[in-house]
Amino acid sequence: MAGANPYDRSVPWQERLDHLVETMRAVSREKEPRAMVEAYSQRMRTELFGRMLSLTRRGMEPPRFLLARDTLWERQPDPWSERDKLPRLEGGLLGELMFGNKVRYVPDLDLPPDDPAADLLRGWRSLVALPVFDGGEALNMTIFLREPRNAFDPDDLPHMFWTTNLFARATHNLVLSSDLKRANDALKSAYEALDREARLIADLTNALLPRELPRIPCLDVAKHYQPAARAGGDYYDFFNQADGTWALFIGDVSGHGSPAAVEMAITRTLAHVRAESPFGPAEMLAFLNERLSGRALVNPGFVTALCAVYDPERGTIRYSSAGHHPPRLKRCSDGSLFSLDGSGSPPLGVLGRIRFKDAEQELVAGDQLVFYTDGITEAMNPSGEMFGLSRLDGVLENCGIDANRIIESVLAELDAFRGSRDLADDVTMIVARVTG
Repeated sequence: MAGANPYDRSVPWQERLDHLVETMRAVSREKEPRAMVEAYSQRMRTELFGRMLSLTRRGMEPPRFLLARDTLWERQPDPWSERDKLPRLEGGLLGELMFGNKVRYVPDLDLPPDDPAADLLRGWRSLVALPVFDGGEALNMTIFLREPRNAFDPDDLPHMFWTTNLFARATHNLVLSSDLKRANDALKSAYEALDREARLIADLTNALLPRELPRIPCLDVAKHYQPAARAGGDYYDFFNQADGTWALFIGDVSGHGSPAAVEMAITRTLAHVRAESPFGPAEMLAFLNERLSGRALVNPGFVTALCAVYDPERGTIRYSSAGHHPPRLKRCSDGSLFSLDGSGSPPLGVLGRIRFKDAEQELVAGDQLVFYTDGITEAMNPSGEMFGLSRLDGVLENCGIDANRIIESVLAELDAFRGSRDLADDVTMIVARVTG
C-alpha cells in the first residue's frame, strides 16, 4: 500500500483509497507547517512523482523567485523561517512557468544548455507545473517531475491541480495558525513580564504607605486603600510633628497604573523631605507644587492633594487643598453635615508658584471626618450612574459606629451600588472620629 499511486487505475481502487486515507491521517497529526509538508511529501513520493519542486514569488520582485522545496535535498530549509537559505532563481522555463499562472504539462522536457534551470532539471523528461493560488494570484507553484517522457496522464491534471491547491490552502492556514500561536505566546510572555513589573511596582508603592495607623490623641482613625490596577496613584500619610500636632496627607495622581504609581512615589518622597522640619498645610503644598511643576512628570498630568494638621490640645484642624475633594464632616452633636471647603487651590504640578492658604475648623467630640479620593464618589454602576456625594453622606448619618465600621459601611454601599462594574479609579478613604 505504501507505494500505491492514487492516479494509477491499474491498482485496485480500495488500495489507492487506503493509501490516501493513511496519508491524510499522517498529515493531520502534524502541528507545524514544515512537518506537515514533509509528511505529505514522504507519503506521496511514490509512482505519482519522482521529484517535487516548490517555487514561490511571494515577497519577490519579478522576474525573481525562490526555490522553496526540493524533495532531493538532504536537508530542507524551513521556507517560512529560513527564506534567506532558499536558492534565488530568475528567468528560463521555471520563470515562465512561475509567472504564467497556468497549469502546464511538458511531456518531453529538453532544456537548452543556457537555461538557468538546465542543471537543476537534467535527467527529468516529464514535467507538470501546477499554480497555487492565493488571493487570486499564483504566488506559488508546485512542479512534479518524472524521468521518462510522457509519464503523466493529462486526464489526471485537473485532480492534481485541485488536490495540490487544497493541500496548499491547508498548509497556508496552518502557517497562519502557527504564526498566531507564536504571536500569542510572545504576547503572553510580554504580558507576564509586564505583570511581574506591575506587581513589583505595586509592592514597592504599597511599601511606601504607612504600615500601621498612628495612635493620635482624641482621634479614632481608620483607613482603606484599594488600587484599581495592580499599582495605584493614590497616596496617604501621617506625620507626627515636634509640637505634638499630627499632619494628615491624602493625594490622588491623575492617570492609572505604573506611571501614576511612580509619580505617587515621587510625591511621597518630596513630602517626607519637607516633613523633616515642622510645617503647616499650605507650606507643605507649596513645597510640593514648586518641585512637581519644575520637572517633567513621569505621568503627565497633575496631583490633587489635601494636607491637614490636627492639634489635639486645641481641638482644631488646619487644612489646605490643592484641587482635592474637600473632606466631609458629620457633626453628630447637632446632626449637621458639611464640607471643609474653606481653602482651595489648583492641583499640584500644573502652575508654578501658587499662594496656598490655610483654613481652620474647630472639632468637638463625636465629629466624623472623612477624607477620600474620587474613586469613591465617581465610581459608576452598570447603568453609568455615579455613586456621588449623597450616598457617602447617607452612611455618615449613622453616629453610633466607630471609624472602622464607617469605612466598612461605605465600602458595602459602594459594592452594592457598583454591582458587576469594575473600579475605574483607585479608592482611598481615611476616617477620623473625634473621641474627646
